[in-house]
Amino acid sequence: MKKYLSRVVKVGPYKLGGKNPVRVQSMCNTDTRDVDATVDQILALEKEGCEIVRVAVLDMAAAKAIGAIKKRIHIPLVADIHFDHKLALEVIAQGIDKVRINPGNIGSEEKTKAVVMACKKKKIPIRIGINGGSLEKDILKKYKNKVTAQGMVESAMRHIRILEKYKFKDILVSLKASDIERTVEAYRLLAKKVDYPLHIGITEAGTAFRGTIMSSIGLGILLYDGIGATLRVSLTADPLDEIGVAWEILKSLKLRKRGVTITSCPTCGRTQIALIELVKKVEEATKDIDKNIHISVMGCVVNGPGEAREADIGVAGGQGMGAIFRKGKVIKSVKEEDILRSLLEEIERL
Repeated sequence: MKKYLSRVVKVGPYKLGGKNPVRVQSMCNTDTRDVDATVDQILALEKEGCEIVRVAVLDMAAAKAIGAIKKRIHIPLVADIHFDHKLALEVIAQGIDKVRINPGNIGSEEKTKAVVMACKKKKIPIRIGINGGSLEKDILKKYKNKVTAQGMVESAMRHIRILEKYKFKDILVSLKASDIERTVEAYRLLAKKVDYPLHIGITEAGTAFRGTIMSSIGLGILLYDGIGATLRVSLTADPLDEIGVAWEILKSLKLRKRGVTITSCPTCGRTQIALIELVKKVEEATKDIDKNIHISVMGCVVNGPGEAREADIGVAGGQGMGAIFRKGKVIKSVKEEDILRSLLEEIERL
């Protein structure tokens, strides 16, 4: 893989950019003013593997809730703010770990300066979040009222220069459109212009099914290019669903390791065991294991033994039976009805 080597920006305990791991993010869909509901959701996200979480700050009551939320969670908290610079100043005072704003939409230059200087004093980074659906009117006009990758990058550079004017460099940038082509092009263009860590995502990607596909393709392309210090899979679904998808993307590209990886074949006429049901049961039984274990569940002996060599533990099916492999060596053969129990016992020993 290529690598876009950015400068390093710290968010809470995490260093983003450079050669550091790509971190997984999500965003709460709770009312931030409801501290208990927001904390409950964040704790559930933490359990799923979320490493950074964002909340919407719509008014001063939400801004003032940040301190109480921070006391009860364990991962960095990001405030999403638009239009009102006073909200940014309040969350900074409450101990926020990162602020997501567009410097151009929070008022006069003096207001922007106040936010930048407050962040600078407390060493709080700012994410400039550019969305295809909210570009400035003059930029849209320049590109004949079309949202283009070039227009998104122009908007990002405009906001970056506002922060750089005050010698502020703890910047992250995102450029999200609702389609893969413009998003990928925009990130690639920006990566040639700046060295700031990039937060990647496909915005408004859709429901859990379509959004997973859109995000996997778009983020996979960018990550394979080495672009992305942190990512969010944006789904019209429970935020918890975003985390599993994000981790599978990173694991598939061998960028991060977390939990069980299951290799299983697509089944064909050679399969002589109930493979589909077996894989579902193995996946369900091992979903809470946080060890980095590779499990292979194969339907026949054509590819099974070869795949088993790549896995820590696995099974290759035969006619009403299965051969259990460990590190590529057959350790036992069992009847089909005993495959699941035997495989799980070996996983437990591993």
